[in-house]
Amino acid sequence: MSKKEKIDAFLNKWLSRKLMVFLISSVALFGGNLESGDWVIIAAAYIAMQGTTDIVERLMKAKGSIFKNEETE
Repeated sequence: MSKKEKIDAFLNKWLSRKLMVFLISSVALFGGNLESGDWVIIAAAYIAMQGTTDIVERLMKAKGSIFKNEETE
């Protein structure tokens, strides 16, 4: 496994890429390399994507439990 693959495996395990982008943009904002309006767009996109991911995950779990109940009946 190459160094890049090890880093990618670590990041996939501990940090989502969306969160990583959000953190990097926050550092860039406080470092003066990013305008506040751009940071707001990135933050809103992160919140929207994370919310959508959570909703889809819950729907898939609910759908799976419905099918399991139908199979046992």
